[in-house]
Amino acid sequence: MSSPDTLPATGREWHLIARPQGWPSPDDFALREGPVAAPGEGEILVRNLHLSVDPYMRGRMNDVKSYVPPFQLDKPMTGGAVGIVVASQAEGFAPGDHVLHDLGWREYATLQARYATKVSAELAPLTSYLGVLGMPGLTAYAGLLEVASFKKGDAVFVSGAAGAVGSQVGQIAKLKGASRVIGSAGSDEKVRVLTEEYGFDAAFNYKSGPVAEQLKDAAPDGIDVYFDNVGGEHLEAAISRLNVHGRATICGMIAQYNATEPPAAPRNLAMVIGKRLRLQGLLVMDHADLMPKFFEEVSGWVRSGDLKYRETVVEGVENAADAFLGLLKGENTGKMIVSLGE
Repeated sequence: MSSPDTLPATGREWHLIARPQGWPSPDDFALREGPVAAPGEGEILVRNLHLSVDPYMRGRMNDVKSYVPPFQLDKPMTGGAVGIVVASQAEGFAPGDHVLHDLGWREYATLQARYATKVSAELAPLTSYLGVLGMPGLTAYAGLLEVASFKKGDAVFVSGAAGAVGSQVGQIAKLKGASRVIGSAGSDEKVRVLTEEYGFDAAFNYKSGPVAEQLKDAAPDGIDVYFDNVGGEHLEAAISRLNVHGRATICGMIAQYNATEPPAAPRNLAMVIGKRLRLQGLLVMDHADLMPKFFEEVSGWVRSGDLKYRETVVEGVENAADAFLGLLKGENTGKMIVSLGE
């Protein structure tokens, strides 16, 4: 237990101050000093060490009803974070413990201990609990194996394949016996990472030509599973290449998160009928029951080196908004992390 006079009185926190129209800009965010509350009964005070910025946060900046409430204006934003307990009024939590929780975008967080999960810095790097062993990792695992009903021998196409989720989808597919894994990404360097580091059988830069043509060349025999992080032109191309009884997991549509007009594609949805395709949306929160199995299997692959991952780390809480904006523009390879320093 820390004595009250050693606890911080204030900490910096990011507020959304305007709802973005189209692409967000730095003017939509403000880094402000806010009070830090001492923990009450059943609560812990955490000094955040690493913050997560994720594509889904863009949707929470719009004032629309969705599966999670929108961010409130002039209030701290939230998101995944890993930190160290500095004070505790909760049984089972002591200063020095590392925890994963959802009050990111700030230096200090006071929260009910029941909303925190203890994590081990000995078992895995702390940043991995925000990525490969955290929410993005479970998204990849559940989206491929459960939602897309992946089976050995399937040919798999992943869009946004160099990101935190997509890179893991492709590797899990390979480890589970996919006949062919194809990825798309937004730069030649990311394409190289997909094939040379992550073991994808083929990959292409979607900026180098029409997605449909590049996918046809990469998957001459079609695909059985499409993991969609992008939407739009990618989804249209995948529908064209999916074999009969193909499945698509619709995880994200980053291509239109900042669009102000409806997308032109996909224009070929009628193909869903003849091919008897299944397109199913994915929310990771529906698959929490898979967490123990996911953690056991994926942490084993990470320890053995069978599953590789990258992180793009931006230093300093003051750079969190820039890191988020960079993520939307594809400036990351793998998980985008904001580190506040140990």
